[in-house]
Amino acid sequence: MKKLYVLIITLACTLYVQAQTARDDFRRDTHYSASNYLAYPAPTQTELTPAPEGKKPFYISHYGRHGSRYLINKDEYNQPYEILTAADKAGKLTPLGQDVLRRVTLLRDEAAGRLGELTPLGAQQHRDIARRMFERFPEVFEGKANIDAKSTVVIRCILSMENELMQLTNMNPLLHVLHDASQHDMWYMNLTDKSLFEQRYSVEAQAAYYNFMEKHRDYKRAMGALFNDEDYMDTQLDVWKLNNYLFKLASNLQSSELHKQITLYDLFTDDEIYANWAIINARWYIDYAACPLNGARQPYSQRNLLRRIIEEADSCIALPKPGATLRFGHETMVLPLTCLLELDGYGLQTDDLESLDSKGWRAYKIFPMAANLQFIFYRKDAADKDVLVKVLLNENEAQLPISSSTEPYYKWSEVRDYYLKKLEK
Repeated sequence: MKKLYVLIITLACTLYVQAQTARDDFRRDTHYSASNYLAYPAPTQTELTPAPEGKKPFYISHYGRHGSRYLINKDEYNQPYEILTAADKAGKLTPLGQDVLRRVTLLRDEAAGRLGELTPLGAQQHRDIARRMFERFPEVFEGKANIDAKSTVVIRCILSMENELMQLTNMNPLLHVLHDASQHDMWYMNLTDKSLFEQRYSVEAQAAYYNFMEKHRDYKRAMGALFNDEDYMDTQLDVWKLNNYLFKLASNLQSSELHKQITLYDLFTDDEIYANWAIINARWYIDYAACPLNGARQPYSQRNLLRRIIEEADSCIALPKPGATLRFGHETMVLPLTCLLELDGYGLQTDDLESLDSKGWRAYKIFPMAANLQFIFYRKDAADKDVLVKVLLNENEAQLPISSSTEPYYKWSEVRDYYLKKLEK
Protein backbone atom coordinates (compact mmCIF):
# COMPACT_ATOMS: atom_id res chain seq x y z
CA MET A 1 0.00 0.00 0.00
CA LYS A 2 2.85 2.39 0.83
CA LYS A 3 4.48 1.78 -2.58
CA LEU A 4 1.15 2.39 -4.32
CA TYR A 5 0.70 5.64 -2.39
CA VAL A 6 4.20 6.83 -3.35
CA LEU A 7 3.52 5.91 -7.00
CA ILE A 8 0.24 7.85 -7.04
CA ILE A 9 1.83 10.92 -5.46
CA THR A 10 4.78 10.77 -7.88
CA LEU A 11 2.46 10.47 -10.89
CA ALA A 12 0.32 13.36 -9.66
CA CYS A 13 3.39 15.55 -9.18
CA THR A 14 4.66 14.63 -12.65
CA LEU A 15 1.36 15.55 -14.29
CA TYR A 16 1.24 18.80 -12.31
CA VAL A 17 4.75 19.78 -13.41
CA GLN A 18 3.98 18.94 -17.05
CA ALA A 19 0.89 21.16 -16.90
CA GLN A 20 2.93 24.15 -15.82
CA THR A 21 4.51 26.60 -18.23
CA ALA A 22 7.65 28.68 -18.03
CA ARG A 23 5.48 31.69 -17.24
CA ASP A 24 4.17 29.86 -14.17
CA ASP A 25 7.72 29.18 -13.04
CA PHE A 26 8.76 32.78 -13.61
CA ARG A 27 5.80 34.06 -11.60
CA ARG A 28 6.97 31.96 -8.68
CA ASP A 29 10.63 32.90 -9.15
CA THR A 30 11.91 35.19 -11.90
CA HIS A 31 15.37 33.68 -11.58
CA TYR A 32 14.29 30.60 -13.56
CA SER A 33 14.27 32.77 -16.69
CA ALA A 34 18.07 32.82 -16.45
CA SER A 35 18.40 29.47 -18.28
CA ASN A 36 22.00 28.27 -17.76
CA TYR A 37 22.64 31.18 -15.38
CA LEU A 38 20.05 29.91 -12.89
CA ALA A 39 21.70 29.47 -9.50
CA TYR A 40 21.21 25.87 -8.39
CA PRO A 41 17.82 25.43 -6.72
CA ALA A 42 17.42 22.92 -3.92
CA PRO A 43 15.86 19.64 -5.11
CA THR A 44 12.08 19.74 -5.14
CA GLN A 45 11.86 16.07 -4.21
CA THR A 46 12.70 15.80 -0.52
CA GLU A 47 11.53 12.18 -0.10
CA LEU A 48 12.94 9.62 -2.53
CA THR A 49 10.94 6.56 -3.55
CA PRO A 50 11.90 3.60 -1.31
CA ALA A 51 13.98 0.95 -3.05
CA PRO A 52 12.50 -2.50 -3.73
CA GLU A 53 12.73 -4.78 -0.72
CA GLY A 54 16.26 -5.75 0.24
CA LYS A 55 17.96 -3.50 -2.32
CA LYS A 56 20.55 -1.04 -1.01
CA PRO A 57 22.62 1.64 -2.77
CA PHE A 58 26.22 0.53 -3.32
CA TYR A 59 27.64 2.67 -6.15
CA ILE A 60 27.12 6.17 -7.55
CA SER A 61 28.18 7.38 -11.00
CA HIS A 62 27.91 11.14 -11.41
CA TYR A 63 28.46 13.97 -13.86
CA GLY A 64 28.02 17.53 -12.61
CA ARG A 65 28.40 21.05 -13.88
CA HIS A 66 30.57 23.57 -12.06
CA GLY A 67 28.77 25.84 -9.60
CA SER A 68 27.80 29.48 -9.95
CA ARG A 69 30.41 31.59 -11.71
CA TYR A 70 31.14 35.05 -12.99
CA LEU A 71 30.49 35.68 -16.68
CA ILE A 72 33.25 34.38 -18.94
CA ASN A 73 33.68 37.08 -21.59
CA LYS A 74 34.96 40.51 -20.55
CA ASP A 75 32.70 42.12 -23.17
CA GLU A 76 29.69 40.90 -21.20
CA TYR A 77 30.67 43.39 -18.50
CA ASN A 78 32.60 45.98 -20.49
CA GLN A 79 30.25 46.52 -23.43
CA PRO A 80 27.14 47.57 -21.47
CA TYR A 81 29.36 49.66 -19.18
CA GLU A 82 30.99 51.46 -22.12
CA ILE A 83 27.71 51.98 -23.99
CA LEU A 84 26.01 53.49 -20.95
CA THR A 85 29.08 55.52 -19.96
CA ALA A 86 29.32 57.09 -23.42
CA ALA A 87 25.61 57.91 -23.35
CA ASP A 88 25.95 59.41 -19.88
CA LYS A 89 28.81 61.67 -21.02
CA ALA A 90 26.65 62.78 -23.94
CA GLY A 91 23.81 63.56 -21.55
CA LYS A 92 21.56 60.92 -23.11
CA LEU A 93 20.67 58.81 -20.06
CA THR A 94 17.46 59.07 -18.08
CA PRO A 95 17.70 58.88 -14.27
CA LEU A 96 16.91 55.15 -14.62
CA GLY A 97 19.67 54.81 -17.20
CA GLN A 98 22.13 56.46 -14.82
CA ASP A 99 21.14 54.09 -12.03
CA VAL A 100 21.52 51.09 -14.34
CA LEU A 101 25.02 52.35 -15.18
CA ARG A 102 25.75 52.42 -11.44
CA ARG A 103 24.62 48.82 -11.06
CA VAL A 104 26.51 47.63 -14.13
CA THR A 105 29.64 49.33 -12.77
CA LEU A 106 29.30 47.41 -9.49
CA LEU A 107 29.04 44.10 -11.36
CA ARG A 108 31.96 44.97 -13.63
CA ASP A 109 34.18 45.93 -10.71
CA GLU A 110 33.29 42.78 -8.77
CA ALA A 111 34.16 40.53 -11.72
CA ALA A 112 37.46 42.28 -12.53
CA GLY A 113 40.17 39.61 -12.70
CA ARG A 114 37.62 36.86 -11.98
CA LEU A 115 36.13 36.10 -15.41
CA GLY A 116 34.63 32.61 -15.45
CA GLU A 117 35.72 31.85 -11.90
CA LEU A 118 33.63 30.10 -9.26
CA THR A 119 31.75 32.47 -6.95
CA PRO A 120 31.36 31.80 -3.21
CA LEU A 121 27.82 30.65 -3.93
CA GLY A 122 29.14 28.16 -6.47
CA ALA A 123 31.42 26.60 -3.87
CA GLN A 124 28.55 26.33 -1.38
CA GLN A 125 26.30 24.68 -3.96
CA HIS A 126 28.72 21.79 -4.34
CA ARG A 127 29.22 21.35 -0.63
CA ASP A 128 25.45 21.15 -0.22
CA ILE A 129 25.09 18.63 -3.07
CA ALA A 130 27.81 16.43 -1.56
CA ARG A 131 26.19 16.61 1.87
CA ARG A 132 22.81 15.54 0.54
CA MET A 133 24.40 12.76 -1.51
CA PHE A 134 26.12 11.42 1.60
CA GLU A 135 22.97 11.71 3.73
CA ARG A 136 20.71 10.11 1.11
CA PHE A 137 23.03 7.21 0.27
CA PRO A 138 25.22 6.64 3.36
CA GLU A 139 25.90 3.01 2.43
CA VAL A 140 27.95 4.15 -0.58
CA PHE A 141 30.27 6.24 1.61
CA GLU A 142 30.78 3.86 4.54
CA GLY A 143 34.23 3.08 5.88
CA LYS A 144 37.14 3.29 3.47
CA ALA A 145 34.98 3.65 0.38
CA ASN A 146 36.75 4.61 -2.84
CA ILE A 147 35.95 7.96 -4.43
CA ASP A 148 37.35 8.47 -7.93
CA ALA A 149 36.86 12.11 -8.98
CA LYS A 150 37.79 13.76 -12.25
CA SER A 151 37.33 17.28 -13.55
CA THR A 152 37.84 19.09 -16.81
CA VAL A 153 40.95 21.26 -16.76
CA VAL A 154 38.97 24.48 -16.16
CA ILE A 155 39.59 25.97 -12.71
CA ARG A 156 35.92 26.50 -11.80
CA CYS A 157 35.29 22.79 -12.42
CA ILE A 158 38.35 21.77 -10.42
CA LEU A 159 37.27 23.94 -7.48
CA SER A 160 33.74 22.54 -7.71
CA MET A 161 35.19 19.03 -7.45
CA GLU A 162 37.39 19.98 -4.52
CA ASN A 163 34.49 21.51 -2.61
CA GLU A 164 32.46 18.31 -2.97
CA LEU A 165 35.40 16.16 -1.94
CA MET A 166 36.12 18.40 1.03
CA GLN A 167 32.53 18.01 2.21
CA LEU A 168 32.57 14.23 1.78
CA THR A 169 35.85 13.78 3.64
CA ASN A 170 34.63 16.02 6.43
CA MET A 171 31.68 13.67 6.84
CA ASN A 172 33.88 10.55 6.63
CA PRO A 173 37.65 11.09 7.02
CA LEU A 174 38.27 7.41 6.17
CA LEU A 175 37.29 7.82 2.54
CA HIS A 176 39.93 6.85 0.00
CA VAL A 177 39.91 9.70 -2.53
CA LEU A 178 41.59 10.03 -5.91
CA HIS A 179 41.15 13.29 -7.83
CA ASP A 180 42.53 14.48 -11.12
CA ALA A 181 42.09 17.05 -13.90
CA SER A 182 43.97 16.22 -17.09
CA GLN A 183 43.85 16.58 -20.85
CA HIS A 184 44.19 12.80 -20.80
CA ASP A 185 40.48 12.48 -20.00
CA MET A 186 39.02 15.28 -22.12
CA TRP A 187 38.08 12.85 -24.91
CA TYR A 188 35.05 11.91 -22.83
CA MET A 189 34.92 14.58 -20.11
CA ASN A 190 34.65 17.46 -22.59
CA LEU A 191 34.54 16.15 -26.14
CA THR A 192 34.81 18.74 -28.91
CA ASP A 193 33.36 17.27 -32.10
CA LYS A 194 33.82 20.00 -34.73
CA SER A 195 32.23 17.96 -37.50
CA LEU A 196 29.08 17.34 -35.46
CA PHE A 197 28.89 20.94 -34.23
CA GLU A 198 29.10 22.25 -37.80
CA GLN A 199 25.85 20.43 -38.55
CA ARG A 200 23.92 22.56 -36.03
CA TYR A 201 23.20 25.44 -38.35
CA SER A 202 21.47 23.85 -41.30
CA VAL A 203 19.55 26.17 -43.60
CA GLU A 204 16.32 24.92 -42.00
CA ALA A 205 17.57 25.47 -38.45
CA GLN A 206 18.83 28.98 -39.21
CA ALA A 207 15.59 30.00 -40.89
CA ALA A 208 13.43 28.58 -38.10
CA TYR A 209 15.48 30.26 -35.40
CA TYR A 210 15.57 33.64 -37.20
CA ASN A 211 11.81 33.58 -37.69
CA PHE A 212 11.27 32.58 -34.06
CA MET A 213 13.59 35.31 -32.81
CA GLU A 214 11.98 38.00 -34.97
CA LYS A 215 8.56 37.02 -33.65
CA HIS A 216 9.60 37.13 -29.99
CA ARG A 217 12.06 40.02 -29.79
CA ASP A 218 10.60 42.47 -27.28
CA TYR A 219 13.13 45.02 -26.10
CA LYS A 220 12.36 48.54 -27.33
CA ARG A 221 10.31 49.64 -24.31
CA ALA A 222 12.91 48.40 -21.80
CA MET A 223 15.86 49.95 -23.60
CA GLY A 224 13.90 53.13 -24.38
CA ALA A 225 13.45 53.73 -20.66
CA LEU A 226 17.22 54.17 -20.31
CA PHE A 227 17.70 56.98 -22.85
CA ASN A 228 16.21 60.47 -23.14
CA ASP A 229 16.91 60.83 -26.87
CA GLU A 230 15.13 58.46 -29.23
CA ASP A 231 17.16 59.55 -32.24
CA TYR A 232 20.43 58.89 -30.37
CA MET A 233 19.18 55.46 -29.38
CA ASP A 234 18.08 54.56 -32.92
CA THR A 235 21.11 55.87 -34.81
CA GLN A 236 24.03 55.47 -32.40
CA LEU A 237 23.24 52.22 -30.60
CA ASP A 238 22.54 48.57 -31.23
CA VAL A 239 19.79 48.40 -28.62
CA TRP A 240 19.03 44.71 -29.24
CA LYS A 241 22.64 43.91 -28.38
CA LEU A 242 22.44 46.11 -25.29
CA ASN A 243 19.24 44.34 -24.27
CA ASN A 244 21.01 40.98 -24.51
CA TYR A 245 23.94 42.18 -22.42
CA LEU A 246 21.67 43.58 -19.71
CA PHE A 247 19.45 40.50 -19.63
CA LYS A 248 22.53 38.30 -19.27
CA LEU A 249 23.79 40.47 -16.40
CA ALA A 250 20.33 40.35 -14.80
CA SER A 251 20.33 36.56 -15.14
CA ASN A 252 23.80 35.94 -13.76
CA LEU A 253 23.50 38.45 -10.92
CA GLN A 254 21.94 35.74 -8.72
CA SER A 255 25.33 33.99 -8.65
CA SER A 256 27.05 37.13 -7.38
CA GLU A 257 27.30 38.36 -3.82
CA LEU A 258 25.77 41.57 -5.16
CA HIS A 259 22.41 39.82 -5.49
CA LYS A 260 21.82 40.84 -1.87
CA GLN A 261 22.01 44.52 -2.88
CA ILE A 262 20.81 45.02 -6.45
CA THR A 263 18.79 43.52 -9.29
CA LEU A 264 18.43 44.21 -13.01
CA TYR A 265 15.23 42.27 -13.51
CA ASP A 266 13.30 45.45 -12.69
CA LEU A 267 14.20 46.73 -16.17
CA PHE A 268 11.95 44.15 -17.81
CA THR A 269 8.23 43.41 -17.71
CA ASP A 270 7.00 39.83 -17.31
CA ASP A 271 6.36 39.60 -21.04
CA GLU A 272 9.83 40.91 -21.87
CA ILE A 273 11.43 38.41 -19.49
CA TYR A 274 9.51 35.57 -21.10
CA ALA A 275 10.44 36.75 -24.61
CA ASN A 276 14.15 36.94 -23.76
CA TRP A 277 14.03 33.48 -22.18
CA ALA A 278 12.11 31.89 -25.07
CA ILE A 279 14.70 33.02 -27.64
CA ILE A 280 17.56 31.68 -25.52
CA ASN A 281 15.73 28.41 -24.79
CA ALA A 282 15.14 27.81 -28.51
CA ARG A 283 18.83 28.35 -29.23
CA TRP A 284 19.85 25.79 -26.61
CA TYR A 285 17.39 23.33 -28.14
CA ILE A 286 18.83 23.75 -31.61
CA ASP A 287 22.43 23.63 -30.42
CA TYR A 288 22.36 20.63 -28.07
CA ALA A 289 19.06 18.74 -28.19
CA ALA A 290 17.53 16.25 -30.63
CA CYS A 291 16.27 18.99 -32.94
CA PRO A 292 15.19 17.47 -36.29
CA LEU A 293 15.91 20.78 -38.05
CA ASN A 294 19.60 19.85 -37.97
CA GLY A 295 19.36 16.06 -37.99
CA ALA A 296 18.56 15.45 -34.29
CA ARG A 297 22.14 14.26 -33.69
CA GLN A 298 23.59 16.92 -31.38
CA PRO A 299 23.09 14.86 -28.17
CA TYR A 300 25.59 12.37 -29.59
CA SER A 301 28.32 14.85 -28.72
CA GLN A 302 28.23 12.99 -25.40
CA ARG A 303 28.51 9.48 -26.84
CA ASN A 304 31.97 8.99 -25.35
CA LEU A 305 30.80 10.14 -21.92
CA LEU A 306 27.80 7.81 -21.94
CA ARG A 307 29.92 4.84 -23.03
CA ARG A 308 32.41 5.68 -20.27
CA ILE A 309 29.64 5.82 -17.66
CA ILE A 310 28.38 2.40 -18.79
CA GLU A 311 31.83 0.79 -18.93
CA GLU A 312 32.92 2.14 -15.54
CA ALA A 313 29.62 1.06 -13.99
CA ASP A 314 30.10 -2.49 -15.30
CA SER A 315 33.62 -2.52 -13.89
CA CYS A 316 32.57 -1.15 -10.50
CA ILE A 317 29.59 -3.51 -10.17
CA ALA A 318 32.10 -6.38 -10.14
CA LEU A 319 33.70 -4.97 -6.98
CA PRO A 320 32.46 -5.79 -3.46
CA LYS A 321 32.45 -2.09 -2.46
CA PRO A 322 33.01 0.26 -5.39
CA GLY A 323 32.11 3.64 -3.81
CA ALA A 324 31.53 6.53 -6.24
CA THR A 325 32.77 7.92 -9.54
CA LEU A 326 32.40 11.71 -9.65
CA ARG A 327 32.95 13.82 -12.76
CA PHE A 328 32.86 17.62 -13.04
CA GLY A 329 32.43 19.66 -16.19
CA HIS A 330 30.03 21.98 -17.96
CA GLU A 331 26.42 22.55 -18.94
CA THR A 332 27.37 21.85 -22.54
CA MET A 333 27.88 18.24 -21.41
CA VAL A 334 24.97 17.94 -18.98
CA LEU A 335 22.38 19.23 -21.46
CA PRO A 336 23.14 16.96 -24.43
CA LEU A 337 23.79 13.99 -22.13
CA THR A 338 20.33 14.45 -20.59
CA CYS A 339 18.84 14.60 -24.09
CA LEU A 340 20.82 11.55 -25.19
CA LEU A 341 19.49 9.66 -22.17
CA GLU A 342 15.97 10.93 -23.00
CA LEU A 343 15.38 11.68 -19.32
CA ASP A 344 11.96 13.08 -18.41
CA GLY A 345 11.06 13.52 -22.07
CA TYR A 346 14.07 15.71 -22.90
CA GLY A 347 14.78 13.55 -25.94
CA LEU A 348 11.95 15.53 -27.55
CA GLN A 349 12.14 15.93 -31.32
CA THR A 350 10.12 18.77 -32.84
CA ASP A 351 10.65 21.22 -35.66
CA ASP A 352 8.13 23.60 -34.05
CA LEU A 353 10.11 25.93 -31.82
CA GLU A 354 6.87 27.54 -30.65
CA SER A 355 5.88 24.27 -28.96
CA LEU A 356 8.96 23.85 -26.75
CA ASP A 357 7.40 25.44 -23.67
CA SER A 358 4.04 23.69 -23.97
CA LYS A 359 5.81 20.35 -24.47
CA GLY A 360 7.92 20.89 -21.36
CA TRP A 361 11.32 21.41 -23.02
CA ARG A 362 12.76 24.08 -20.72
CA ALA A 363 16.53 23.99 -20.47
CA TYR A 364 16.65 25.62 -17.02
CA LYS A 365 15.23 22.37 -15.62
CA ILE A 366 18.35 20.57 -16.85
CA PHE A 367 21.39 22.77 -16.46
CA PRO A 368 21.36 25.37 -13.69
CA MET A 369 24.70 26.20 -12.15
CA ALA A 370 25.95 23.01 -10.39
CA ALA A 371 23.53 20.83 -12.41
CA ASN A 372 24.18 17.13 -11.90
CA LEU A 373 23.20 13.65 -13.01
CA GLN A 374 23.49 10.89 -10.43
CA PHE A 375 23.19 7.21 -11.38
CA ILE A 376 22.45 5.33 -8.13
CA PHE A 377 23.02 1.56 -8.25
CA TYR A 378 21.24 -0.92 -5.95
CA ARG A 379 21.61 -4.58 -5.03
CA LYS A 380 21.08 -6.83 -2.00
CA ASP A 381 24.74 -7.82 -1.67
CA ALA A 382 27.83 -8.39 -3.78
CA ALA A 383 26.45 -11.75 -4.97
CA ASP A 384 23.22 -10.18 -6.24
CA LYS A 385 23.32 -10.04 -10.06
CA ASP A 386 19.93 -8.33 -10.33
CA VAL A 387 21.35 -4.81 -10.15
CA LEU A 388 18.93 -1.88 -10.30
CA VAL A 389 19.67 1.74 -11.15
CA LYS A 390 17.80 4.99 -10.81
CA VAL A 391 18.83 8.36 -12.19
CA LEU A 392 18.55 11.69 -10.41
CA LEU A 393 18.47 14.86 -12.47
CA ASN A 394 19.45 17.71 -10.16
CA GLU A 395 18.72 15.36 -7.24
CA ASN A 396 15.17 14.61 -8.36
CA GLU A 397 14.17 11.14 -9.56
CA ALA A 398 14.02 11.04 -13.37
CA GLN A 399 12.07 8.87 -15.76
CA LEU A 400 13.99 6.78 -18.30
CA PRO A 401 12.60 5.80 -21.74
CA ILE A 402 12.42 2.17 -20.57
CA SER A 403 9.50 0.29 -19.06
CA SER A 404 9.91 -0.85 -15.47
CA SER A 405 7.52 -2.31 -12.93
CA THR A 406 9.63 -0.72 -10.19
CA GLU A 407 10.03 2.79 -11.65
CA PRO A 408 12.06 4.93 -10.86
CA TYR A 409 14.22 1.83 -10.36
CA TYR A 410 15.27 0.08 -13.57
CA LYS A 411 17.16 -3.15 -14.31
CA TRP A 412 20.71 -2.15 -15.11
CA SER A 413 21.00 -4.91 -17.72
CA GLU A 414 18.06 -3.40 -19.62
CA VAL A 415 19.29 0.17 -19.21
CA ARG A 416 22.79 -0.59 -20.49
CA ASP A 417 21.44 -2.61 -23.42
CA TYR A 418 19.04 0.18 -24.41
CA TYR A 419 21.74 2.85 -24.50
CA LEU A 420 24.44 0.67 -26.07
CA LYS A 421 22.05 -0.23 -28.89
CA LYS A 422 21.19 3.43 -29.30
CA LEU A 423 24.86 4.37 -29.56
CA GLU A 424 25.61 1.52 -31.98
CA LYS A 425 22.60 2.42 -34.12
